[in-house]
Amino acid sequence: MNSSSLSRRDWIRNMSCLTLGATLLTSRNVHSGGSHSDALLPLEKIGLQLYTVRDLLSADFDSALRLIADIGYRELEFAGYHYQEIQHVGALLQELQLSAPSAHVGLDTVKQRLDEAIKTASLLGHRHLVLPWLMEDQRQTMRQYEALARTLNQAGATCRSAGIELGYHNHDFEFQPLEGKLPYDVLLEQTDPDLVKMELDLYWITKAGYSATDYFDKHPGRFTQCHVKDMGSNGDIVDVGQGTINFAALIPAAKAAGVKHFYAENDNPHNPETAIRASYRALAGT
Repeated sequence: MNSSSLSRRDWIRNMSCLTLGATLLTSRNVHSGGSHSDALLPLEKIGLQLYTVRDLLSADFDSALRLIADIGYRELEFAGYHYQEIQHVGALLQELQLSAPSAHVGLDTVKQRLDEAIKTASLLGHRHLVLPWLMEDQRQTMRQYEALARTLNQAGATCRSAGIELGYHNHDFEFQPLEGKLPYDVLLEQTDPDLVKMELDLYWITKAGYSATDYFDKHPGRFTQCHVKDMGSNGDIVDVGQGTINFAALIPAAKAAGVKHFYAENDNPHNPETAIRASYRALAGT
């Protein structure tokens, strides 16, 4: 990761300011034996999680979005707006024929500034707001996860009344047993399926040693979005199609379970442009 990159922790710390500023301006998984880019089923509409290109967006927001559109991506999931005026972001999306079905928002925003996030979502066409991360001190006990479930249910009801779907994005820590239970299972059990959906990160569940397909099969309709990133033989994140995760099996299973949006992502790419080009080619089957 470049020294100029924001870590996920730093991003969450800054998210409250980003959202406020914007609104004020208005292993059990299925694996193959190696690289298998030729086995990927092409997606009809390929999305990108913009956290992958945060450095490019910070340096030149407009040029970064133009690059993304030129590569062929058509759907975006935002992770902050890089202090851009929301009206400008909306106009640029329209010009480039990009849609933004989803955005990540921090827990502080979910708890304290949800109305502002919903307002921004309505302006940019977000239909999903997703909690992407829990700080370490927010996930020490099962009681914290149970309280989170209550918070998500309440926020989910507020979002639904505004025509927005609230979601939760996982890492691997939700699949580490805590007090004899998996926190991810507790969140599934204690949140209302009509109010809280799940955005399954296919890399992180695989990294944790669990099967995405099993969760799709057991909870149809619960998953509406996915993060698509690949895992190298050493367990690190690699560009889609350059690792061992069998997306040719996972993507049809995800679609059958109700997933509508797939976002390529690489948390810490060595070269963001190279990463998004490689992942696009793999998901497009080219």
